[in-house]
Amino acid sequence: MTAAPGPDAGEFEARPVGPGESAGEEPEDTTSPALMPGDADAEASIRPRSLDEFVGQVRVREQLELVLSGAKLRGTPPDHVLLAGPPGLGKTSLAMIIAAELGAAIRLTSGPALERAGDLAAILSNLVEGDVLFIDEIHRIARPAEEMLYLAMEDFRVDVMVGKGPGATSIPLEVAPFTLVGATTRSGQLTSPLRDRFGFTAHMEFYSPGELTRVITRSATILGIDLRPDGASEIARRSRGTPRIANRLLRRVRDYAQVRADGAITVDIAHAALAVYDVDELGLDRLDRSVLGALCRSFGGGPVGLTTLAVAVGEEPSTVEEVCEPFLVRVGMLARTRQGRIATPAAWAHLGLDVGRDAATGVPVVEATLFEGLQPGG
Repeated sequence: MTAAPGPDAGEFEARPVGPGESAGEEPEDTTSPALMPGDADAEASIRPRSLDEFVGQVRVREQLELVLSGAKLRGTPPDHVLLAGPPGLGKTSLAMIIAAELGAAIRLTSGPALERAGDLAAILSNLVEGDVLFIDEIHRIARPAEEMLYLAMEDFRVDVMVGKGPGATSIPLEVAPFTLVGATTRSGQLTSPLRDRFGFTAHMEFYSPGELTRVITRSATILGIDLRPDGASEIARRSRGTPRIANRLLRRVRDYAQVRADGAITVDIAHAALAVYDVDELGLDRLDRSVLGALCRSFGGGPVGLTTLAVAVGEEPSTVEEVCEPFLVRVGMLARTRQGRIATPAAWAHLGLDVGRDAATGVPVVEATLFEGLQPGG
């Protein structure tokens, strides 16, 4: 059964292997881990349908298998599950796999869609025993809905207020036993009462190039793409450790191979295609290199404030902070300090620039300054 809009809260009902996440308003960016328009349909066709098909996250898969197997042996719904990690690592896929392994239906919604307690009550009242409720971006759920969720998670009931003022009464409603699967990219923003009610928390990690190669190869087989092993490795190492980015780059390289070559993706075709899309050998895109270039060439390696750096590259500070900086920090090219952003030696080397280090502060400085070659009084 394909996903269909549910009542009131923007919720969806689907079978465990149906389409998942909804696309938000995100900037078009080939290397962004955020869900882009068009990603949802493409991901639906290549989502793994069982833990055995799921590539990577070995520790999480082992832990989940124990949780689910124990629940099936007891004949009871498993504990509520929290999936935490950066976007694009497979949290929605794992939620659907949990439902599939339990042989249960899954209801999908998101934190921002649950603006009122009534939105959540409408969903909970329609659950059947054993159902899986998946809430994406659960850290963004409204406080009234979150407080209702506390009681539903612990006692499988909700209290609905009827009327207003002194005549208002609370009516308890029983909820069928269910399993809540929450996904969050910012687990630190979850309140302690909500976080403590999850019986199992899975921490998703970035993928290795080898694991991404397996992900891409599997996707290419499903999509009927002629992908050579060296081409898969080339795409994998530029995918920032994120399966969603890897699959997106695979589709872009496929377009290039079909239009400008014979359709087969070799290492040379992958290299040429990714050059067209401004994705370099480390996975940095145009905006990443602009940030590093401004930091090194215009500000001597820093430190420089976020707002100043954003103005220098013509972007919003939030875009630089949330889209560029996480990956640049992770690969060791940018450091966040109390004084501002600093370029590391790896950033200078990647840009092909020479760098010296101040003996007192250890901060990189430009050896060739902006005013080099000017005559005094010139």
